[in-house]
Amino acid sequence: MSDLTGYGLLGLCIGFLWGIGCSLAILYSIYLGGYRKGVEDSLADVKPRRFGEAMKKIRSRRKEKQPS
Repeated sequence: MSDLTGYGLLGLCIGFLWGIGCSLAILYSIYLGGYRKGVEDSLADVKPRRFGEAMKKIRSRRKEKQPS
């Protein structure tokens, strides 16, 4: 019975780590996809509406942080 418990615990640990690794790989690929899309949008001749809105927010935050 103790061998079965040890193997079960080992399988649980490996399965848990495998699941976390797969989840992180998926999140990383989603992050990279968004990053690539952002770079493509910044290089486009005609900028999307959301790109312009994001740039306005960034510029306003930078103005607030600058010492007067």
